[in-house]
This record gives sequence, structure tokens and C-alpha cells, in this order.
Amino acid sequence: MTEPMHVVCPHCDAVNRLPVTRLGQGPACGKCHRRLFDGHPVALDEARFERHLTRSDLPLLVDFWAPWCGPCRMMAPAFEAAAAQLEPDARLAKVNTEEAQRLAMRFGIRSIPTLAVFRRGQELARQAGAMDTGQLVAWVRSVV
Repeated sequence: MTEPMHVVCPHCDAVNRLPVTRLGQGPACGKCHRRLFDGHPVALDEARFERHLTRSDLPLLVDFWAPWCGPCRMMAPAFEAAAAQLEPDARLAKVNTEEAQRLAMRFGIRSIPTLAVFRRGQELARQAGAMDTGQLVAWVRSVV
């Protein structure tokens, strides 16, 4: 019997417990009944970020970005495509550094886009600069 895993719902932020073997079977949230994995990054503000960072057992890949950043906008479709490839093995999230300035300061974000991979609240790796889908997926898989 495998240990249950905690997964935060990307829609209502409820913490769900489910066996690892069910991750790839399209599980739904016990609270809002929406799919836990829909192949899209989740936009996080400071409060939601904390919940996904500390309450989920999934690796969390965060794109720290800003709307005025050209490379950030260019990388957005690649990040979206990477979410479809990496879920349910990782949760992809976007944090707008203009709206979540305290998070940007807390993590020392000096250039954007900056990508960071976290697991159970700990930063595992960080990369500055835009990447294409293949690079994103390969980098995350090499880290987690």
C-alpha cells in the first residue's frame, strides 16, 4: 500500500489526500469536485502561493513573471504546454511579481522570468531566463 499524497486543488485550494497510484487517473477535488489536474498553470497570489508551497506533496514549478516583460510573455505558451506534459507529476504556477511584490522580495527575484522548483516548502533549483517547452520539461524532470 502506498502512502497517500497531499494535493492542493488549483481551483478552490482545498487539500486532498489521495494514493499516488490515482494521480494519473483524473482525480477530482473532494470539495469543489473539479479535476485536480487540468494541464494548465495556476495563477497564485501570496496567500494561495503559501498553501500550494507548504501543503502539497507535489513539486511546484513557479514562473515569477510580470505583464510588461517581453521574454515572460514569449515564454507563456511554452509554460502552458509544459503544464500539460508535467502534470500530474508536478504543479505549475505563475506568480505576477507586480502583484506579489513581497513574494518576489522573499525569494530574491532580481530578473524575470525566473523559474524555481520547490518541494514541500524547500527550493530545489532556480533558473533565470526564458526556456522553450522541451527545455522546461527536461529541466524539471532533472531536478525532481
